[in-house]
Amino acid sequence: MTTTSGRPAQVAPSPARLRPGDLAGLASVGLRTRKLRAALSALGIAIGVAAIVAVLGLASSSQSALLAEIGRLGTNLLTVTNGQTFSGTAAELPAAAPGMISRLSGVTAVDDIGSVSGVNAYRTPAIPTYRTNGLSVDAATLGLPEVSGASVAQGQYLNAATAREPVAVLGATTARLLGIDRIRPGMRIWIGGQWFYVTGILNQATYAPELNSAVLVGFPAAEKYLYFDGHPSEIYVRTTPNDQAATTRVDSLLGYEANPENPGQVTVSQPSAALTAQADAKGALDTLFLGLGAVALLVGAIGVANIMIISVLERRQEIGLRRALGATRGQIRIQFLAEAVLLSLAGGVIGVIVGVAATAAYTRGHNEAVVIPPDAWAGGLGAAVIIGAGAGLLPAIRAARLSPVQSLWSI
Repeated sequence: MTTTSGRPAQVAPSPARLRPGDLAGLASVGLRTRKLRAALSALGIAIGVAAIVAVLGLASSSQSALLAEIGRLGTNLLTVTNGQTFSGTAAELPAAAPGMISRLSGVTAVDDIGSVSGVNAYRTPAIPTYRTNGLSVDAATLGLPEVSGASVAQGQYLNAATAREPVAVLGATTARLLGIDRIRPGMRIWIGGQWFYVTGILNQATYAPELNSAVLVGFPAAEKYLYFDGHPSEIYVRTTPNDQAATTRVDSLLGYEANPENPGQVTVSQPSAALTAQADAKGALDTLFLGLGAVALLVGAIGVANIMIISVLERRQEIGLRRALGATRGQIRIQFLAEAVLLSLAGGVIGVIVGVAATAAYTRGHNEAVVIPPDAWAGGLGAAVIIGAGAGLLPAIRAARLSPVQSLWSI
């Protein structure tokens, strides 16, 4: 191409393309030269992402442990407890209730406990009587651990011989409150004005939490030594395994079978359903912590936007020099936008690591499997990138609009 004067026309050279490697280097310059400021800005992002990952990880780990526990114990356990009379006093289950329930079709096992009223347990007779620690003394049948889903941690449970003697088995919480960590020969506790020998300690009971703070003695021993009247206070019923229809049918008949005269004074529940409802209730608290994590992310986004605006003002000379050397507005814009995204992504990565570590520490301490759902860490990193892009967009646009001449005046 020539001009009208016959000279070759000057063709403006096309701007050099900004390769990904060059872009990453440019984006890291601002962060490497302002390390403390960048670290403080990324801290808000890290805290928010860590909160999100930890909350979702803990919720998933707890849910996994809960489902595993329900799967181990089964969903075929029903409990029958004494309700209230019309006057508001505690009702009384008939002594024949366990036998009547055992005749129901679909029932495979029945065991029960009976609350011994007016009797407390102490480590020694020297303990003041008012310091009961909220412990209950209950008569218990021999097959209780298998039916209720409990298990023996130390020693032995009651048998046909010890159920008739002053012998007791402690729940997990009871043993801790009484200061008993292991079974020793001749160990005794003070119950109802006399000594009872301790032969066993139960593990923490998931389906029967009332057993955790109980002292269990045999029905014959309770009647002989503690003047127990023989009426059960809670009945544990196992139905046909893996047969939800049988469980539902037995559930609908338990109240009438346990107390035919006053079925309305009987309370029937399914522990597995109660555990599931409890997990759902915890979801509200998880939502609260997720909200706090979102607030931390918002604060982090404000910090990223602030540092990027200051960075643009401080680097006017750099921007003007790059524009004078041929950098386009688009390249300036993408440089500062990439810097904001890189800053947020660094905070997101740190947050994911901290959240996973916190989840692992908590679950290992509670003997649960560590479960980190992909949505937790992927969502945290995705949120960090989106926040970085959003927070850096306006500063990037402002940097691209700077005039090269005005920017170079201050050099």
